[in-house]
Amino acid sequence: MSTFGILVNPRSGSDVRRLLTSAGSSTIEDKISILRRLIHGAVEAGAEQVVLTRDPFSIARRATENLQLPLKMEFLDLPLHHNERDSVDAAQAMRDAGCGSVVSLGGDGTNRALALGWPDAPLIPVSTGTNNAFPIHVEPTVAGMAAGLIATGAVNLDAHSSRAKVVAVEVTGGDSGTETDMAIVDAIAVDDPYVGSLELFDPETLMLGVLTRADPAAIGFSGLAGTVLPCTPDEEQGVVLEFMPPSQNPARLVRGALAPGWFASVGLARSRYLELDVSVEVAGPCLLAFDGERSRLLHSGQIALLRVVRGGPRVIDVGSVVLSGARTGKFEIRVGD
Repeated sequence: MSTFGILVNPRSGSDVRRLLTSAGSSTIEDKISILRRLIHGAVEAGAEQVVLTRDPFSIARRATENLQLPLKMEFLDLPLHHNERDSVDAAQAMRDAGCGSVVSLGGDGTNRALALGWPDAPLIPVSTGTNNAFPIHVEPTVAGMAAGLIATGAVNLDAHSSRAKVVAVEVTGGDSGTETDMAIVDAIAVDDPYVGSLELFDPETLMLGVLTRADPAAIGFSGLAGTVLPCTPDEEQGVVLEFMPPSQNPARLVRGALAPGWFASVGLARSRYLELDVSVEVAGPCLLAFDGERSRLLHSGQIALLRVVRGGPRVIDVGSVVLSGARTGKFEIRVGD
């Protein structure tokens, strides 16, 4: 049975940072509408089963009730932790359920969590988050069509997807031995003691950043880096930024949009491209932020090695998939069949 999954982060596009910036919102009703359009598109492309996540707002249930479609629906019965673990667990369950493709509704953080649970997931990341460098803006109906074509095998996954770059993180020197983590867009070392804080980043506290992509048309650290050293997702390299507080007369001062509608002046001591699989060392004490989220403290005596590698999801090229389907007649109704 051709199966695809939809992973919804119910809180994407609605966090507290909207009180501090001009970021737009993605409401529950928006997500319900997106999910319905995704499903319609996938069914039209031949998908027979969808695996859905449960959430406190019943987004999937509300989106699928009264749908008169030839589609089997499976709702994952997983405990809710109301943090990134929900997306990690859901991704693992979708992999185990044999999903041929997965559509995520969220931002960079949502897709990082998905990649932690299913590192090489066949993924269409649809943007509904705050600062989105990784997910794409696409009509959900078309994204659903692409997900269905991949799930059914009508279009070859390998020919129309590429493995995403990630920042692989290895922490040593703690009581727990070697620990690993990852970021899907950027890993930033910050002189900040508050894990989990959603406050905007203070340029005076920035220490070092390793990025998988640097796009001057993006928001956040990817956009900032893109004004200095542009780097596309397809290039076999990453970017390193060595920050210096603006108050200390850095060699370069760069103005960038670190959040929607919010600009800041950021000091740079050095910037350079980084070859794949080459390590950058960060020594504690500091805080490591992954994809905009302050994630873990690096204590004195601990070392983090940051490497850009092609170890992320297999990101599906929606336009290429649908074009291939059109060229091979996948949307044609043959008279007499």
